[in-house]
Amino acid sequence: MTLALYGGKPVRTRPWVSKFIGGEELGQEERERVLRVLAKKRIFRYLPEGLDESETAQLEREYAGFVGTKYALAVNSGTSALICALIGVGVGPGDEVLIPAYTWIATAGAVVAVGAVPVLCEIDDSLTIDPEDLAAKITPHTKAVIVVHMRGMSCDMERILAVARAHNLKVVEDVAQANGGSFQGRRLGSFGDAGCFSLQQSKVITTGEGGMLVTNSEEVWQRAVIYHDGAMYQFRFTERKIPAFAGQNYRLTELQAALSLGQIEKMPALIDKIRAVKRQALDVLQGQAGISFSPAFGSERDLGVSLVFYAKTTNQAAFLERAITAEGIPAQRIYDSQAHDQHVYVNWEFLMQKQDPWGGHFPWDQAFYKGSVEYRPDICPKTLDLLGRAVQIRLNQLITDEDLADLAAAVAKAVAAMPNEE
Repeated sequence: MTLALYGGKPVRTRPWVSKFIGGEELGQEERERVLRVLAKKRIFRYLPEGLDESETAQLEREYAGFVGTKYALAVNSGTSALICALIGVGVGPGDEVLIPAYTWIATAGAVVAVGAVPVLCEIDDSLTIDPEDLAAKITPHTKAVIVVHMRGMSCDMERILAVARAHNLKVVEDVAQANGGSFQGRRLGSFGDAGCFSLQQSKVITTGEGGMLVTNSEEVWQRAVIYHDGAMYQFRFTERKIPAFAGQNYRLTELQAALSLGQIEKMPALIDKIRAVKRQALDVLQGQAGISFSPAFGSERDLGVSLVFYAKTTNQAAFLERAITAEGIPAQRIYDSQAHDQHVYVNWEFLMQKQDPWGGHFPWDQAFYKGSVEYRPDICPKTLDLLGRAVQIRLNQLITDEDLADLAAAVAKAVAAMPNEE
């Protein structure tokens, strides 16, 4: 059968499913919530009266309850949540923070924003930080680790927490791509000293832009509250137990909070649907010669938002990317040196050059930093090898049995024609 890549008839001519998840669920309920905010004419959460009626405060309570933490703080982006979490746990100038080499660029940017130094760690075949490499990268200057639950896959929190406790490291969870996921029966975000979520358009639930920080520590929460709002409006209504310091303005609006309130109630059922789709997708592709899956895929660690498989070589992966896409199902090789994807460390230009906004090299060249760290394109070869062989196809809750049949046919057709490089 001739590949569509070479002029044959494609398996599928209808568009593939949307890459969005929460955005597809926006409807009448969210419309009514937003209209209610407009009717109240209260768009700023910290008005002197009626705090209990604040949409943002309600969202914080719902999130804390959903994740299972004592405190939650709504902010204006996932990046802001990361920055506030680092401030909350006490990371600052001169500290080293371990991060995975595969994550959105904001993870590294948040570390630099607080004057700390990112240290890159390899990932394993689950697409998340490798606990062994994490342990190997610890120095006397290491203060914290940001673990990133990538593509809906949770990190191995049991092993990571064991390493962190042994070395007295703070743990910040970046749950931006796995909102609602779990590990050993607990919600992601509840394991570390702080958990951070994104509510950006491509996430499981969305406000377009927005974020959330959760924690069980009152001190971490209060430090984060101060930093997210330099005016400290929150402390009109609750006792402040720590000294004041300069903060920013990362506050969330009532309109954004109202949107999320309309979605978080739907999240458990939505997650069940997505996970079921992922299990079905794995079932139809299991045993396909020439590709492999991580044992973690399809397990409880997997939220199900992305289907990823590995070819044996980067050339085979590049071929599958083109061939499957030509068959009508968009496929993407996770690392392509020509694509400049900002999820892969080699494309973080500011980090590779240790560049700050003022033409210098803050914080790396400052006297307060006593360590030494280098960044090179080849510094995490295992990560580049894995990502270069990884092919991704987006999934969501709208996938049908017919879609899965097309997926299986397209992959089988492409794999059968894949060049043999053994």
